[in-house]
Amino acid sequence: MKAVFMLFFTMIFLASCQENVPFYEKNTVIPNVSWDYNFKPSYTVQITDKDAQYDVYINLRHAVSYPFSNIYVFLHEEGPGMPNKSTRYEFSLAEPDGRWIGKSAGNLYEQTKLLKEGLSFPDTGKYSFSFEQNMAENPLRGVNDVGIKLIKR
Repeated sequence: MKAVFMLFFTMIFLASCQENVPFYEKNTVIPNVSWDYNFKPSYTVQITDKDAQYDVYINLRHAVSYPFSNIYVFLHEEGPGMPNKSTRYEFSLAEPDGRWIGKSAGNLYEQTKLLKEGLSFPDTGKYSFSFEQNMAENPLRGVNDVGIKLIKR
């Protein structure tokens, strides 16, 4: 009986730890670790609950050979009942002293940045998001992959 109680308690505890589990997450490898202006990774998300709110994040991994301390990207959005929209974001990738920010694994650094907090969709249906690099250098060397994550609140 004690074992059944412990199993039940453990299941309840683990279920309560499921906060911030992504509703949707997908990452795209950048070909040849060189992000060209014309390569715009795109993601289609099926929204079934128009009353829910979502936090939208960008996932970005870059090599230590990335030549800048920041990155500019456009987030393009479109979907039912929503006007097509493009927003430009800048992210710091390094400290002022040159140390990279984020989690490291060998010569790669990873960051997840909040883009939109509490986003609600006007209707159910398919919504598309895409990223476009907006730096002066083309192609942009040293970017390994980019992706999107939506967390339902």
